[in-house]
Amino acid sequence: MFTHSIRRRLVIGCALALTLAACGRSADTPEAGGQATTTVSDGPATGDLTVWAMGTEGENLPKLMEQFQQANPGAKVTVTPIPWDAAHNKFTTAITAQSLPDAAMVGSTWMGEFADLGALDPTPQGFDNSAFFPGALDTTKVKGVQYGVPWYVETRLVYYRKDLAKKAGITTPPSDWAGLKAMAKAMKDKAGAKCGINLQPGGTGSWQTVMPFAWSAGAEITADDQKSFTLDTPAMQEGLQYFQSFFTDKVACTDLPPNQTEAQFVNGTAPMFISGPWMAGSVAKAGGEAMKPNIGVFQLPKNKTATSFVGGSNFVVFKNSKNKDSAWKLVKWLSEEKTQAAWYKLSTDLPAVKSAWQDPSIANDPLLPVFGKQLEDAKAPPSIVNWEQVAAAFDTEIEKMVKANQSPADTAKAIQTKASQIGTGGS
Repeated sequence: MFTHSIRRRLVIGCALALTLAACGRSADTPEAGGQATTTVSDGPATGDLTVWAMGTEGENLPKLMEQFQQANPGAKVTVTPIPWDAAHNKFTTAITAQSLPDAAMVGSTWMGEFADLGALDPTPQGFDNSAFFPGALDTTKVKGVQYGVPWYVETRLVYYRKDLAKKAGITTPPSDWAGLKAMAKAMKDKAGAKCGINLQPGGTGSWQTVMPFAWSAGAEITADDQKSFTLDTPAMQEGLQYFQSFFTDKVACTDLPPNQTEAQFVNGTAPMFISGPWMAGSVAKAGGEAMKPNIGVFQLPKNKTATSFVGGSNFVVFKNSKNKDSAWKLVKWLSEEKTQAAWYKLSTDLPAVKSAWQDPSIANDPLLPVFGKQLEDAKAPPSIVNWEQVAAAFDTEIEKMVKANQSPADTAKAIQTKASQIGTGGS
């Protein structure tokens, strides 16, 4: 699941996509779900391949492509780095103009939209889906059809200050909801923190912190057919109630300055927070060498389940590629265990292939194996066209619940109403 939360969306309907073959799926797309009936040919990749990738991935990928070209001397890969803030518009404009690359890194929240526009090629036979973390694999599926494969992943854990936890009398990280609340309270009452835990109330991206609690209570975002929302249920209200209780019990704060999580962790203002693997390096940089041994992480606590959020990016092949077979060979190579481990060493992006986590660079890290365990129980929103609009409405109502004491029942009802008005989208 793609985690950058602010997007510029360009709504493109069938009327604007007249040059596309269709505003939906081609006849060779699987009807009942799964991979396509096509297969990737034997032998090395050949010919020219164009690839788009965003952010630091776009900057680092050419180094990895050198290895691919050594293994496939008849192929030449040209990587175009794209800034994140320009990527969505660049993709949608290219879909309309039929000027897409052969393959690309695609944020998982865009999968539903791009598949609905008929831009993505269904994943062919020959990929071992059991090799991927299940939550990450689910982000490649739109209405039961798989497009591309997971490329790299991230999930969320609870970060905590080991030294302050010891001061608070906590020697073993909690494993259930009551334990997490008790630990946050002890961090405030016994360890002197202003806020026992930083839950980043309101604003963009709150749903990524709230939904794991709702999932753990048994909630779902949509019905199984992904055509209707199920956001106003007892399970959703239970997750919202638990999240809100951190604020009503005064163990989380509503007035923490934004974008200062690392500093607040280091100075003890908020010695707990929920975030992804990139924060380990950020906190260590902010706190220096003395801070590193005091950075601890543990899996999200359990209610019915202990489900976290899964993010990351997928790698896809576009339907209009003129070198589709070689493009899928590239994607398959990117999915190999050795390639995934090599990519982690280049980028620090965590592998989507489970076996790559046995590489010493990951297995011997003091924190990363915990992320690997959490990825076994991690979910993303369904790949629906309008998810980002629904997420923005979700965030607005969470802010009302936290800062204006809107009830969890009213919050769930409001989220459901707004989501139903927006709709799942798609043809």
